Amino acid sequence: MPNPTPAAPTPPNSIVPAIDCWYLTGPTASGKTEIGLELAERLGAEIVSLDSMTLYREMDIGTAKPTIQQQHRVPHHLIDILAPSEEFSLSNYVDSAKTAIADIRGRGREVLFVGGTPLYLKALLRGIFQGPPADWEFRQQIEEELQSVGLQALHQRLQQVDPLSAAKLHPHDKRRIIRALEVYRLTGRPISHLQTQFDEGRPAEQCRVFVVGWPRDVLHERIHRRVEAMFAAGLVDEVRGILARHHSLSRTARQAVGYREVIHGLEQSSPLAETVEAVKTRTRRFARHQETWFRSLSECRFVIRTGDDDQSEIVARILREGSRE
Repeated sequence: MPNPTPAAPTPPNSIVPAIDCWYLTGPTASGKTEIGLELAERLGAEIVSLDSMTLYREMDIGTAKPTIQQQHRVPHHLIDILAPSEEFSLSNYVDSAKTAIADIRGRGREVLFVGGTPLYLKALLRGIFQGPPADWEFRQQIEEELQSVGLQALHQRLQQVDPLSAAKLHPHDKRRIIRALEVYRLTGRPISHLQTQFDEGRPAEQCRVFVVGWPRDVLHERIHRRVEAMFAAGLVDEVRGILARHHSLSRTARQAVGYREVIHGLEQSSPLAETVEAVKTRTRRFARHQETWFRSLSECRFVIRTGDDDQSEIVARILREGSRE
């Protein structure tokens, strides 16, 4: 494997990237878990979860978390480390991942990240500017203000203080617009200026990042089957139990696809079929969002499946391409 291009000097308040690991990612329902298990066995690797929701205990069905048997087959890290009521930031994840990498390598094992959270992937590949911690009081003020002025006015405000970020962010991307305004308020500097270093990627051949994909119609069918299976396995009861024990989910845990829709359905006494369809719709949208992110990262190599291919052949291809000098 060629030597990576030297990284630029790391600015203060940043976390440097971890580019020398193996990565297996892809949209939801693409079959990452089983491929990851076989790939890890062939590599002599342990798996670090690259998923923002499998971090949470008790959230098992809706996150398609690896089973206990799968976790016994290959050691897994960063799974079941949080209560559903706990918050967890991007920098928290990267710090925890770096600790896991050191632990695994200390035992002479390879590191394989498996999961589909694109923001985590980008942070591990390119590093992150941590920035100031969240100002929840400021965020609450903005949320209240939005009730009267609307999101377009918020985007226009960002244009005034950070036009570069405003141009890059979709006018409906509320979370990231609020974060950009928050960083400007707390630091006096546009977040776009602070993040510049982390926009530059490396060529795919210098990395070992593999994206498992399917034709769109096949992926949608896989998503529909997975969602049906989750409800059949007891997703609604799982959510009821979590709410009974913790009363509510944290801001980050509540973003999990499926859980938000089930909670809304329970609160509104919606018909189950309506909730199931809402989960399917949001999952399809989330998959498209993931695919857009992966295409934007120069580090990624795509392994598009057809249904006729053998899983072991896919693993062999990844090993061959990842080991090529």
